[in-house]
Amino acid sequence: MLPEYFDSHAQTYASLLLHYNRTHNISGAKTHEAVMKNIEDSVYPLQFLETSSLQRAIDIGTGAGFPGMVLAFALPHVHFTLFEPIAKKSAFLHLVKTTLDLKNVDIATDRVEKVAPFEVDLISSRAVTQTKTLVRLCRNFIRPSTTLLFYKGEFVEEEIKGLPNCRVYQREKRYYLVMKDVDVA
Repeated sequence: MLPEYFDSHAQTYASLLLHYNRTHNISGAKTHEAVMKNIEDSVYPLQFLETSSLQRAIDIGTGAGFPGMVLAFALPHVHFTLFEPIAKKSAFLHLVKTTLDLKNVDIATDRVEKVAPFEVDLISSRAVTQTKTLVRLCRNFIRPSTTLLFYKGEFVEEEIKGLPNCRVYQREKRYYLVMKDVDVA
């Protein structure tokens, strides 16, 4: 399912992150094992997510690249725009994009709600804010066919009360929230 170069991209990314992180402290992942665990967490939803028809995606609050940058490695046919307003994290994302020569990645050093919306098929985000707030922040990007993939913690069930069309998948302490047909009115 993953492209054949995925492992080499993941290893290069891990090395870059660990080196950059020593000076700039952009991620809590301080060991190779911790970075690889975050990479695995980022791609885990590809087991249950329909990706063949995806063309454009955004990742909100990408941080050091989890999950948006890693998903871009895994889904080379999808064009990703990674939103990261913190300059030192955005600079790292640019370094990764340049080093790996990623043609399917754009980086926006901005908050998603401050950018002119465009059509997307997938919106991902990990540990940014509460679910309903996150939906409000990206509502102008959501179309009836857009899939939302949010990487959540243990309070996901409380966060989705009253929201229709939600599916939650669990792996260890991570909850993967998939939403479709989101009403943004």
